[in-house]
Amino acid sequence: MRALTTLQELGEKIKRCFVELNEDCVLNLVREAIARGASASEVVLGPLSEAMSIVGEMYEKGEFFLADLVVAAEIFKSVMRELDPLIRSEASRLKGGKRLRVVLGTVKGDVHDIGKTLVAVMLQAAGHEVVDLGVDVSAEMFVEAVKTYRPHVLGLSALLTTTASYIRVVIEELERAGLRDSVFIVVGGAATTPEFAKQVGADAWVSNALEAVKLLNQVADRLVSRGEARVPR
Repeated sequence: MRALTTLQELGEKIKRCFVELNEDCVLNLVREAIARGASASEVVLGPLSEAMSIVGEMYEKGEFFLADLVVAAEIFKSVMRELDPLIRSEASRLKGGKRLRVVLGTVKGDVHDIGKTLVAVMLQAAGHEVVDLGVDVSAEMFVEAVKTYRPHVLGLSALLTTTASYIRVVIEELERAGLRDSVFIVVGGAATTPEFAKQVGADAWVSNALEAVKLLNQVADRLVSRGEARVPR
């Protein structure tokens, strides 16, 4: 059998090994992709994110169990630990002129934190302050975090279609608490789309971590003053 010769082929192999939950195979192929010139963000946002989406779909279809999701998440985290310095170096080149405070969390019922964690890492490297609430975060916890941290931006993540609807619950609770207009709400995750973001009353949608950094840099540039808590919508 001929050796892998292109980054595209390596990417497909990474996805196959990931779905098979073969950590050693994934790590070795990721190292090879980097050695052949792929950037860390290309690997993470490409084959690794695509593999996680496949894993999520398999879980929703009953082809994967919760234990499989946990293993997949651990594999992703292992790769992230190895690529972390490279990712931070890439993100640091995207620094904007102003610093935002950002609260992030995966909504209640969803335990996926891969995409959210990558967003947090890249935002921090780009100079923003990030408070990561973790996974399975209730609407009440999001409301309390907005009261406590007074963020410029709130990022809500959902990978599963069964949990994405909870984003609307979070936004409604913020409205009831009189906090909705004080924060710029961004949604993301495999179960979300630009149309979905509009439907639930969010301000923006991002497809990946790089887009999140670029968007928040634009939001920061629109601040009327550097210390302002309110972000123009």
